[in-house]
Amino acid sequence: MPEPTSSSPLLRVRDLCRHFGDLHVLTDLDLDVESGRALALVGPNGSGKTTALRCIAGADEATSGTIELDGAPLDERSAATRRDLAVVMDDLDFFPDLSVVEHLDLLARAHRVDDPDGLVDRVLADVGLEHQAAQLPGTLSSGQRRRLALASAFVRPRRLLILDEPEQRLDVDGLAWLADRLVAEKADGLGILLVSHDAALVEAVADEVLDLGLL
Repeated sequence: MPEPTSSSPLLRVRDLCRHFGDLHVLTDLDLDVESGRALALVGPNGSGKTTALRCIAGADEATSGTIELDGAPLDERSAATRRDLAVVMDDLDFFPDLSVVEHLDLLARAHRVDDPDGLVDRVLADVGLEHQAAQLPGTLSSGQRRRLALASAFVRPRRLLILDEPEQRLDVDGLAWLADRLVAEKADGLGILLVSHDAALVEAVADEVLDLGLL
């Protein structure tokens, strides 16, 4: 994985606000994510966790504040952001007419990874979808679709992972696999920002925890 080009945190968020009229969902949120470390956002429903992720990832527009990736403004339209940022949200869309393996192969080739065929094969094995490789996404179970969403992040270059409740719809074995995989991602130098309601996953993966319910 590429190394950061400056001494600033990989992800730096300052004074992030998101208001919907008179409803202030986020106010003056600050956070940093360093390479090789994970920050978990926790808190009750309505505390702004997913809104924060959506603003940081560019899926929603913050009312105010700054978001920097490796010292530069994070812009989801830029080549640098598209290269370095991998996002898994609950509303991720799949190509309905492409099989699981075709979907992952297209993403890998679009991001010009080395040895896309080998990478896709390895990721399919890692996420446990080898036997579903020829299926269309609409035929998968909810847990298998979650694994496909995660696989979509793992077949592309990345330096920062943003994950919204990645544990959703995973069984016990899936949760154990996810924790091990995210720890391995950190060991490879990636930064991780995740929202999770699973205390065991947070304990296994997160180096820091920010409770938005206490802000």
